[in-house]
Amino acid sequence: MTELADSSLLRLTLRERLIALVRQILGPPAANRPLPIDARLADLGMSSLKMVNLMLALEVQFDVSIPQEEITPENFASITSVEAVIVRLTSRPPPAR
Repeated sequence: MTELADSSLLRLTLRERLIALVRQILGPPAANRPLPIDARLADLGMSSLKMVNLMLALEVQFDVSIPQEEITPENFASITSVEAVIVRLTSRPPPAR
């Protein structure tokens, strides 16, 4: 992503940022059609490799580390379920050092 794209994504809501990431990772032509937030990501064209790319992009975009126990099919089934994971992770206090 370019610096300009990164800065414009920061002004969007969490859901808008998440949808933008999913669109980017899906690529054309899937990225150009509506993305129902409750649709299964696999049904939208998200392969296992693209899912790994999504997880890495989420960690960068939202400045989180996704713990192993959060990486479940249920947590990454839809945009809504991924959004819930990000909300949980961003509302946690940072780990004690």
